[in-house]
Amino acid sequence: MRDLGVGFGYLLKGQRWVARRGRSYGFGLLPGLITLVLYTAALAALALWGADAVGWATPFADDWASPWQGLFRGFLTAVLFALGLLLAVLTFTAVTLLVGQPFYESLSERVDADVSPDGTAPRSGLPLWRELWISARDSLRILVRAGLWGVLLFALGFLPVVGQTVVPVIGFFVTGFFLTEELAAVALQRRGVDLRARLSLLRSRKTLVWGFGTPLGLAFLVPFVAVFLMPGAVAGATLLARDLLGEEGADATEAAQENVSP
Repeated sequence: MRDLGVGFGYLLKGQRWVARRGRSYGFGLLPGLITLVLYTAALAALALWGADAVGWATPFADDWASPWQGLFRGFLTAVLFALGLLLAVLTFTAVTLLVGQPFYESLSERVDADVSPDGTAPRSGLPLWRELWISARDSLRILVRAGLWGVLLFALGFLPVVGQTVVPVIGFFVTGFFLTEELAAVALQRRGVDLRARLSLLRSRKTLVWGFGTPLGLAFLVPFVAVFLMPGAVAGATLLARDLLGEEGADATEAAQENVSP
């Protein structure tokens, strides 16, 4: 259970690291802001034209008497918007990391160099296009896995009592796991750790991962919070990745309780 506190400690350390480096924090905000604008525009378009899309897709309801037609199409419009919102929440981190690959790669390298005894950071040596391709491909695979979990948990949500208590808690832990994978991938991909190996590493320290990702996932439920926490989340995930790989040495657990050197 101590790993839960250690994981949360990395989350706090990452936020403190970027807070002390205003320039890095400012650059780290740009991808999140770009993604936020794109998603806001998409959701606004869905809100404006969602009813028209539902009407076009349900011509069989054109001759229904009032109020059944309005109730039916109104319900479908609400479901369509809810699904769009859910998709936005599930994909925001992946899209932000893809848009901000150069920004977050640089930020992660700075964290590595800052805490490394020799002041160096691992580099992938791959061209940018290749890194973007790997990141996009792996993100898609993670989204498929997360989607399957979402379908399963949605179905379990209909179970009496358990569906309204245990299932939502499990959902937050699942979200935290996949969120951590996406963020830690920035540092682990630079070290040549592929998706399968990353998932094995994360599963070997689930409580550490949950301690980091679950509180972050809960915070991301608050509108706009994800944008401001993303730079620190990438920094903290870099520290967590070093721990997973044993790069922090024998004192990794104790180091998680201390501040990153300025």
